[in-house]
Amino acid sequence: MSLQTTRLLARSRLSTLRSSSICPTCRFNSTAAPQSETTAPPLLLKLKSDLKTSMKARDTNRLNVLRSLISDVNNSTKTSNPIKTDMQLVSLLRKRAAAAKEASDEFKAAGREDLVEKEEAQAAVLEEYAGSVETMSANDIKDAVNKVVEEAKAVAQEKINMGDVLKKLVGAGGSLEGNPVDRSEVARAVKQALGQ
Repeated sequence: MSLQTTRLLARSRLSTLRSSSICPTCRFNSTAAPQSETTAPPLLLKLKSDLKTSMKARDTNRLNVLRSLISDVNNSTKTSNPIKTDMQLVSLLRKRAAAAKEASDEFKAAGREDLVEKEEAQAAVLEEYAGSVETMSANDIKDAVNKVVEEAKAVAQEKINMGDVLKKLVGAGGSLEGNPVDRSEVARAVKQALGQ
Protein backbone atom coordinates (compact mmCIF):
# COMPACT_ATOMS: atom_id res chain seq x y z
CA MET A 1 0.00 0.00 0.00
CA SER A 2 1.27 3.39 -0.88
CA LEU A 3 1.33 6.38 1.43
CA GLN A 4 -1.45 8.11 -0.52
CA THR A 5 -3.74 5.10 -0.26
CA THR A 6 -3.15 4.89 3.48
CA ARG A 7 -4.02 8.56 3.90
CA LEU A 8 -7.20 8.20 1.86
CA LEU A 9 -8.34 5.24 3.95
CA ALA A 10 -7.62 7.13 7.16
CA ARG A 11 -9.62 10.12 5.94
CA SER A 12 -12.58 7.99 4.91
CA ARG A 13 -12.61 6.22 8.29
CA LEU A 14 -12.46 9.58 10.06
CA SER A 15 -15.32 10.98 8.00
CA THR A 16 -17.49 7.92 8.68
CA LEU A 17 -16.79 8.26 12.38
CA ARG A 18 -17.79 11.92 12.30
CA SER A 19 -20.92 11.36 10.24
CA SER A 20 -22.11 8.46 12.37
CA SER A 21 -22.08 10.60 15.52
CA ILE A 22 -24.07 13.42 13.90
CA CYS A 23 -27.55 13.05 12.54
CA PRO A 24 -27.25 13.73 8.78
CA THR A 25 -30.82 15.04 8.59
CA CYS A 26 -30.46 17.40 11.56
CA ARG A 27 -29.72 21.03 10.97
CA PHE A 28 -27.87 23.12 13.48
CA ASN A 29 -28.66 26.53 12.07
CA SER A 30 -29.99 29.33 14.18
CA THR A 31 -31.50 32.65 13.23
CA ALA A 32 -31.44 34.03 16.75
CA ALA A 33 -29.03 36.83 17.54
CA PRO A 34 -25.98 35.90 19.58
CA GLN A 35 -26.28 36.39 23.35
CA SER A 36 -23.86 39.32 23.37
CA GLU A 37 -25.86 41.21 20.74
CA THR A 38 -29.14 41.02 22.63
CA THR A 39 -27.71 42.19 25.95
CA ALA A 40 -25.42 44.87 24.53
CA PRO A 41 -26.11 48.51 25.39
CA PRO A 42 -27.88 50.46 22.62
CA LEU A 43 -24.91 52.81 22.22
CA LEU A 44 -22.60 49.86 21.58
CA LEU A 45 -24.94 48.58 18.88
CA LYS A 46 -24.88 52.06 17.32
CA LEU A 47 -21.07 52.07 17.44
CA LYS A 48 -20.96 48.71 15.65
CA SER A 49 -23.35 49.84 12.92
CA ASP A 50 -21.46 53.12 12.50
CA LEU A 51 -18.25 51.10 12.18
CA LYS A 52 -19.66 49.44 9.06
CA THR A 53 -20.85 52.79 7.72
CA SER A 54 -17.46 54.42 8.24
CA MET A 55 -15.77 51.47 6.53
CA LYS A 56 -17.94 51.99 3.47
CA ALA A 57 -17.38 55.76 3.56
CA ARG A 58 -13.61 55.29 4.12
CA ASP A 59 -13.69 57.69 7.06
CA THR A 60 -10.40 56.59 8.63
CA ASN A 61 -10.53 58.89 11.65
CA ARG A 62 -13.98 57.73 12.78
CA LEU A 63 -13.10 54.15 11.85
CA ASN A 64 -9.99 54.16 14.07
CA VAL A 65 -11.91 55.65 16.99
CA LEU A 66 -14.75 53.13 16.67
CA ARG A 67 -12.38 50.17 16.35
CA SER A 68 -10.49 51.15 19.48
CA LEU A 69 -13.72 51.73 21.43
CA ILE A 70 -15.18 48.38 20.44
CA SER A 71 -11.86 46.76 21.29
CA ASP A 72 -11.90 48.37 24.75
CA VAL A 73 -15.45 47.14 25.34
CA ASN A 74 -14.54 43.61 24.23
CA ASN A 75 -11.46 43.63 26.47
CA SER A 76 -13.53 44.82 29.42
CA THR A 77 -15.63 41.65 29.21
CA LYS A 78 -12.55 39.74 30.37
CA THR A 79 -12.22 41.87 33.51
CA SER A 80 -14.17 41.91 36.75
CA ASN A 81 -16.09 45.04 35.67
CA PRO A 82 -17.37 44.60 32.09
CA ILE A 83 -19.15 47.42 30.27
CA LYS A 84 -22.85 46.50 30.32
CA THR A 85 -24.67 49.84 30.26
CA ASP A 86 -24.71 52.99 28.20
CA MET A 87 -23.52 55.03 31.19
CA GLN A 88 -20.41 52.88 31.58
CA LEU A 89 -19.77 53.35 27.87
CA VAL A 90 -20.31 57.11 28.16
CA SER A 91 -17.80 57.17 31.01
CA LEU A 92 -15.28 55.41 28.76
CA LEU A 93 -16.02 57.88 25.95
CA ARG A 94 -15.47 60.87 28.23
CA LYS A 95 -12.20 59.47 29.57
CA ARG A 96 -10.94 58.84 26.06
CA ALA A 97 -12.02 62.33 24.92
CA ALA A 98 -10.19 63.92 27.86
CA ALA A 99 -7.08 61.89 27.05
CA ALA A 100 -7.28 62.97 23.40
CA LYS A 101 -7.56 66.64 24.42
CA GLU A 102 -4.60 66.28 26.77
CA ALA A 103 -2.55 64.64 24.01
CA SER A 104 -3.57 67.44 21.66
CA ASP A 105 -2.28 70.04 24.12
CA GLU A 106 1.02 68.18 24.47
CA PHE A 107 1.42 67.94 20.71
CA LYS A 108 0.62 71.64 20.39
CA ALA A 109 3.37 72.44 22.91
CA ALA A 110 5.78 70.25 20.92
CA GLY A 111 4.85 71.96 17.63
CA ARG A 112 3.30 68.88 15.98
CA GLU A 113 0.30 70.45 14.22
CA ASP A 114 -0.45 67.30 12.19
CA LEU A 115 -0.92 65.26 15.37
CA VAL A 116 -2.87 68.10 17.02
CA GLU A 117 -5.48 67.95 14.25
CA LYS A 118 -5.70 64.16 14.49
CA GLU A 119 -6.25 64.17 18.27
CA GLU A 120 -8.80 67.00 18.09
CA ALA A 121 -10.74 65.14 15.39
CA GLN A 122 -10.76 62.00 17.54
CA ALA A 123 -11.93 64.00 20.57
CA ALA A 124 -14.76 65.46 18.47
CA VAL A 125 -15.93 61.98 17.43
CA LEU A 126 -15.79 60.75 21.03
CA GLU A 127 -17.75 63.74 22.32
CA GLU A 128 -20.33 63.28 19.59
CA TYR A 129 -21.07 59.75 20.79
CA ALA A 130 -20.91 60.72 24.48
CA GLY A 131 -23.48 63.47 23.86
CA SER A 132 -25.84 61.14 22.02
CA VAL A 133 -26.92 59.37 25.23
CA GLU A 134 -29.69 61.12 27.14
CA THR A 135 -29.00 61.50 30.85
CA MET A 136 -30.96 63.01 33.70
CA SER A 137 -30.84 66.78 33.80
CA ALA A 138 -28.79 68.58 36.43
CA ASN A 139 -31.98 69.94 38.02
CA ASP A 140 -33.47 66.45 38.42
CA ILE A 141 -30.23 65.25 40.01
CA LYS A 142 -30.14 68.23 42.38
CA ASP A 143 -33.77 67.63 43.40
CA ALA A 144 -33.07 63.97 44.20
CA VAL A 145 -29.86 64.86 46.07
CA ASN A 146 -31.55 67.60 48.10
CA LYS A 147 -34.38 65.23 49.06
CA VAL A 148 -31.95 62.54 50.29
CA VAL A 149 -29.77 65.11 52.11
CA GLU A 150 -32.82 66.57 53.88
CA GLU A 151 -33.89 63.07 54.96
CA ALA A 152 -30.36 62.36 56.21
CA LYS A 153 -30.22 65.66 58.12
CA ALA A 154 -33.52 64.86 59.82
CA VAL A 155 -32.21 61.50 61.03
CA ALA A 156 -28.52 62.26 61.68
CA GLN A 157 -27.34 64.03 64.78
CA GLU A 158 -23.79 64.57 63.56
CA LYS A 159 -22.12 65.39 60.27
CA ILE A 160 -23.59 63.60 57.25
CA ASN A 161 -21.22 61.24 55.43
CA MET A 162 -21.03 61.83 51.68
CA GLY A 163 -20.61 58.09 51.01
CA ASP A 164 -23.85 57.27 52.80
CA VAL A 165 -25.73 59.85 50.74
CA LEU A 166 -24.26 58.45 47.51
CA LYS A 167 -25.28 54.92 48.54
CA LYS A 168 -28.84 56.09 49.14
CA LEU A 169 -28.87 57.73 45.72
CA VAL A 170 -27.13 55.34 43.32
CA GLY A 171 -26.78 52.18 45.42
CA ALA A 172 -29.11 49.21 45.40
CA GLY A 173 -32.64 50.49 45.95
CA GLY A 174 -31.49 54.10 45.66
CA SER A 175 -33.64 56.84 44.20
CA LEU A 176 -31.39 57.21 41.13
CA GLU A 177 -30.65 53.51 40.64
CA GLY A 178 -31.28 52.42 37.07
CA ASN A 179 -31.60 55.99 35.81
CA PRO A 180 -29.12 57.26 33.23
CA VAL A 181 -27.01 59.51 35.46
CA ASP A 182 -23.35 60.41 35.44
CA ARG A 183 -22.04 59.46 38.86
CA SER A 184 -19.52 62.30 38.85
CA GLU A 185 -22.39 64.79 38.47
CA VAL A 186 -24.21 63.12 41.36
CA ALA A 187 -21.08 63.31 43.53
CA ARG A 188 -20.62 66.98 42.62
CA ALA A 189 -24.24 67.74 43.54
CA VAL A 190 -23.87 65.89 46.87
CA LYS A 191 -20.71 67.86 47.71
CA GLN A 192 -22.52 71.08 46.90
CA ALA A 193 -25.55 70.14 48.99
CA LEU A 194 -23.39 69.17 51.96
CA GLY A 195 -21.27 72.31 51.61
CA GLN A 196 -17.99 70.47 51.17
